[in-house]
Amino acid sequence: MAVVVDVMRAFTVAAWAFARGAEKIVLAESLDEALALKARHPDWVALKDGPAAPGFDAVNSPGLLRSADLGGRTVVQKTTAGTVGALAVKEAELVLCAGFVVAEATAEILRARGSDSVTFVVTGEDGRADEDLACAQYIARRVTEAGADAGEYLRRAGESRAAAELAQGVRQGVHPDDVALCLELDRFPFAMVATLEGSLMVLRPART
Repeated sequence: MAVVVDVMRAFTVAAWAFARGAEKIVLAESLDEALALKARHPDWVALKDGPAAPGFDAVNSPGLLRSADLGGRTVVQKTTAGTVGALAVKEAELVLCAGFVVAEATAEILRARGSDSVTFVVTGEDGRADEDLACAQYIARRVTEAGADAGEYLRRAGESRAAAELAQGVRQGVHPDDVALCLELDRFPFAMVATLEGSLMVLRPART
């Protein structure tokens, strides 16, 4: 089993997409694949990291996505770290994509499975992103300690390089509320499971 963590911002955005009604999210391997899928399915919603770009409907920002109406839609997501990490472990028996916003639901699935063999994939900064590491450590602890305190883990995430870059406007395609939205613990009551459907890696919400 693998838990792929991208707090800022891929899997916070994915959770918001489901909360706004999306049916599924196709994790694209490249920008070209995302655009090709969009061309074949014009009603799909394509989103990417960074600034707005021709052919894409949205950017990878929870603050910008939270007002979107995605009822019944399919989203195609391509990001620098999160989608890459999920695709890297696509052969795993179970792939969960996570951030703080779905931490407890993710831990609940791991508890129910009862497996001691779980690989956490920290995606940001080539596996060194402290916000992702903190979230992974928190979820792992939450599996065995239902009442584990998230305070220290959220503090680390809030003081991470990614949080600073988002707050300071270093990254493009950012809303001022993005960092706060990424640190909303257990904002959503579902986990997110990625599975191969044909040749595509597809993310769907899983209620626990």
